[in-house]
Amino acid sequence: MSSLAIVHSRAQVGIQAISVTIEVHLTNGSAKLLIVGLPETAVKESQERVRSALLNAQFEFPLQRITINLAPADLPKEGGRFDLPIALGILAASRQIPADNLLDYEFVGELALNGDLRPVRGVLPMALKAREAQRELVVPFENATEAAMVSGVSILPVKHLLDICGHLQKSAIITPYCSKDTPNPATVKQIGDLSEVRGQHHAKRALEVAAAGGHNLLMMGPPGTGKTMLASRLPSILPPMTEKEALETATIASIARNGFDASSWAIRPFRAPHHTASGVALVGGGSHPRPGEVSLAHNGILFLDELPEFDKRVLEVLREPLESGHITISRAAHSAEFPANFQLIAAMNPCPCGYLGDSNNRCHCSPQQINRYRGRISGPMLDRIDLHIEVPNLPRSELRQDAIRETSEKVRARVIAAREIQIKRNGKPNNLLGNQEIEAVCRLTEADERLLDTAIEQLGLSARAWYRILKVARTIADLSGSEKIQTSHLTEAITYRRLERKS
Repeated sequence: MSSLAIVHSRAQVGIQAISVTIEVHLTNGSAKLLIVGLPETAVKESQERVRSALLNAQFEFPLQRITINLAPADLPKEGGRFDLPIALGILAASRQIPADNLLDYEFVGELALNGDLRPVRGVLPMALKAREAQRELVVPFENATEAAMVSGVSILPVKHLLDICGHLQKSAIITPYCSKDTPNPATVKQIGDLSEVRGQHHAKRALEVAAAGGHNLLMMGPPGTGKTMLASRLPSILPPMTEKEALETATIASIARNGFDASSWAIRPFRAPHHTASGVALVGGGSHPRPGEVSLAHNGILFLDELPEFDKRVLEVLREPLESGHITISRAAHSAEFPANFQLIAAMNPCPCGYLGDSNNRCHCSPQQINRYRGRISGPMLDRIDLHIEVPNLPRSELRQDAIRETSEKVRARVIAAREIQIKRNGKPNNLLGNQEIEAVCRLTEADERLLDTAIEQLGLSARAWYRILKVARTIADLSGSEKIQTSHLTEAITYRRLERKS
């Protein structure tokens, strides 16, 4: 006598939730359980967790030959996420629960030995795919809030194996989960306000331009001038996230080590890794690829303080995601692609001691030391940063006189207005414009073209920097509500390239 049951689940590959079909076949013969389909250690160990969970839930564990196939067979399977679908497949194949409506669901969850369900990572991308497949998604209770962030899909939260068995037997129907505690991004209080920054009007203007166009920004100045404070206030003036952006960001957090936090829904991420971080920490990696800081900052900000202190090879790995907006991690068995459309904000000292240009003449660095220090940032890396500004040490008298300061709310209103102009004109922020699009929307007069050519020659800029100046000028024009780039917009954009090699 033999029996077959089929259950649907999903495997995690990068940010993708790949469909996995669990086929459970019971046949007469010596009692043995065999799992095939490239299961890794945690999946192979599931047979002991499933056996104990079934027995402790007062079910019978079939004393037959049990073959479990995880299809597709060429996709590696990892983690304890398949415990619940394997257990239900065994119960359905042994006719302890009905198998007629199993195909209407997708199941995920790790089983404790007593039958309780434990949460797993990557539930949000599963919910997105379950919605596409038009199936109900059964998840551990702790994962229900995360899965419910996806609209249009029925989420069944389960605390114990017996709960879902009762639902399938229609003796105890589980009510679909409805999240009532999802924070409204419009009412979330941002940490820090731009009005708290005294002085540094040029730096705050550059921060506004960077926020309006999504541009990368490098700040250089002595310690204590407010570089970190300025960077931490950038989220308070950025436009609100769209639902698509919020889902993308939450999906990456869902598969990360710390998991998804519902209180961070629709809040732009702000990641600030230490300068000792490795290349793998920044871009991601591992035998089973996990997202790095560049992906965790997707649709948000990656802040690199003390930029020259980062290993030069680590900084160079940022060049690809800065250009393409994604990162591909290849391994022998498979590869994974993670989105990485982030805004880079970097800060550095002007010299090794940090006090070059200080009014008290505290700097004793030689020109050779200064050149070596700044040379840790390559020319191609500088090319990819749109705005370069100096954040000088201001006299206390100027700081005391700066009593009237704009709030983040006022600056954010201008940023949102400029971003709406860009979306209406291009369908995307200015920093994402291609070269052909730049030539179409960033036209200059003959006099301004000569001005830009002169600046390019004197500063020794590359063709990439030429395009970036035009994009910044277009953003400044959008902030002023101008249809065309004026000379004042172009000259301001040129002033944001002061850290070039030739200068």
